[in-house]
Amino acid sequence: MKRIRLAVLLLILLASLIAFYYDRQNRVRVETVQFKSNLIGKTLPYSVVLPPGYGLITARNVRYPALYLLHGWGGHYTSWLERTSLAQYAAQYQLIIVMPEGDNGWYTDSTSVASDKYETYFLQELIPDVDHRYRTIKSRAGRAVAGVSMGGYGALKFGLKDPDQFTFAGSMSGALDATTRTDDASIMQTFGPLNSSTREANDLNKLARDFPSNRLGALPFFYLDCGTDDPWLTSNRELANIFLEQKIVHEYRQLPGGHIWPYWDKQVQEVLRIAVERMLPPQA
Repeated sequence: MKRIRLAVLLLILLASLIAFYYDRQNRVRVETVQFKSNLIGKTLPYSVVLPPGYGLITARNVRYPALYLLHGWGGHYTSWLERTSLAQYAAQYQLIIVMPEGDNGWYTDSTSVASDKYETYFLQELIPDVDHRYRTIKSRAGRAVAGVSMGGYGALKFGLKDPDQFTFAGSMSGALDATTRTDDASIMQTFGPLNSSTREANDLNKLARDFPSNRLGALPFFYLDCGTDDPWLTSNRELANIFLEQKIVHEYRQLPGGHIWPYWDKQVQEVLRIAVERMLPPQA
């Protein structure tokens, strides 16, 4: 009888271990890093979604592609996880997703506040920190950037200004006309008055038109979509047309919807799929 009980206990223990292993193998893990930016002079947290199986012993030598997913104006590093089913969608991919805090800084170095260096922070502090903490593929071929609204503007700008860093740059409902506007305090603080050098250096239309034709192959693949009821539809169409004129490889989608989270919850699924197709697979 004792042997039977021991055997039953061992079977239960074995079943529990198998269930635990299966759960770890098929469930994403979300972490938050409290990162202190020396450039900006404050803590800028970022959330990370780690792929299923990331922590298993059998995967400890595996490096993964990384997607940097940027929030919009008024949002924060938690927005994607709070407002969409991103963690659920991520579970089907072997992909690290990083969601940084960008405040309302337009992912740009401010013309009026010396410490607001949100572009330099992203490129020179955030990416190296992520590459140090996590098993990322530390090359352009394993790195992508995408975002919504303000974050869409930032993602496309990073793709145009720093093409050696990203193989994919995507925008959902991008606020792509930021450098032409004067109707918002954060825009004035970031870009300064009209015709400022900061506006010119960060104007997406100008960056696309001025990109050397003999270096088009160095650009990432661009993706942009916008809803037909979105107030930024015109600026998205305009940039897509410039991409066509300049023969910049891209995909533009115009879909029913507005500047709202239900639209972005749907479209982020497409961004994940396309980004994974464009990046290197996990490397052992």
